[in-house]
Amino acid sequence: MISKLPLTQNINAARDPVNLEAYEANHGYQAARKAVLEMSPDDCLQVVKDSGLRGRGGAGFPTGMKWSFVPMNTDSQGNNVSDGHKYLICNADEMEPGTFKDRLLMECDPHQLIEGMILSAWTIQADVAYIFIRHEYHFASKLLQDAIDACYAKGYLGKDIFGSDFNLELYVHSSAGRYICGEETALISSLEGKRANPRAKPPFPQISGLWGRPTIVNNVETLCNITHIIRNGAQWYKTLGIGQDHGTKLFGVSGRVKNPGCWELPMGTPIRELIEQHAGGMQDGYKLRGFLPGGASTDFLVEEHLDLAMDYDVIGKAGSRLGTGTMIILDDKTCPVGMTKNLVEFFAQESCGFCTPCRDGLPWSAQVLDDIESGNGIPADLNTLQNQVRFIGAIGNTIVL
Repeated sequence: MISKLPLTQNINAARDPVNLEAYEANHGYQAARKAVLEMSPDDCLQVVKDSGLRGRGGAGFPTGMKWSFVPMNTDSQGNNVSDGHKYLICNADEMEPGTFKDRLLMECDPHQLIEGMILSAWTIQADVAYIFIRHEYHFASKLLQDAIDACYAKGYLGKDIFGSDFNLELYVHSSAGRYICGEETALISSLEGKRANPRAKPPFPQISGLWGRPTIVNNVETLCNITHIIRNGAQWYKTLGIGQDHGTKLFGVSGRVKNPGCWELPMGTPIRELIEQHAGGMQDGYKLRGFLPGGASTDFLVEEHLDLAMDYDVIGKAGSRLGTGTMIILDDKTCPVGMTKNLVEFFAQESCGFCTPCRDGLPWSAQVLDDIESGNGIPADLNTLQNQVRFIGAIGNTIVL
């Protein structure tokens, strides 16, 4: 029987993290073996496209479409891209406040991620891959390295994988620990040993990424999905969602709820179900005032949005973003100004300093919010904050997106 909760089917809080033997006992690495020995990269790409998988790192860009931009023979200038490396990078930085889903996957089932990376590398014909992991994730880093070593020993990584002529070297790279490294071009800059500044696009990383070579950067959860899509097929994957988007998603809730945590649920699960059923509703004595649907960088939604589906486009039309799908609750006894100030202070500290509106505007905004919170605000402060939102948002869209 095919599991309806593919990402967490091996995860059990009462057991140790899944090792190679246990992973293989539950069909582990069968999809990778099948793809490398029986499917062409084009075949794998088509399955991923047909599945409708969207990136789980926050932006929700279609994964198959993103991969299709990688040149397989020549680049846009006609240069032969087979004469050099192609890179696959797993973004495991997870520095978004309120987000903890990727840690669950890495610490409980590391081989699922590795198999997903083998499949993804085969599809784009990458021969070198990196797991760019948050510095504080020491336990996850150790588990991943142990899992990688076990795969090398069995011939699942390195030269001539599964007896084929496909080669893949996989490395764990500890991040410098900055929020901006979650943006793919800043991540690439950091991996190259440079300051973690975002790069202007184009050129996009699929054409010119790590050390100027074709590069794909995907989130942990995105790559874990690949294993199950290739093994079970695109049509199976489409049946998992109950809304506009396909598959399942790791949703989380933090804040003053009775049962904060992380759950794998169908895409399109209503917000109300997530908060009231899975998170147990608000703690006694507290009422819901609002929530950030997908991490600290998403916009607040309120009670009138509770019956919306947790889908990318649905949340987008409501004026926010699905983001990482990990919700932060604002209760009626927490000051919205104080909560916002706390978040803005974090982003001010984590600014890479590349753009003036962000570098100078975020500390200014934090100071204005602090004045309001302490009772020293003036009406003109609201105009100042509105202007900062416009300036910082405009430069972000121009440089990063």
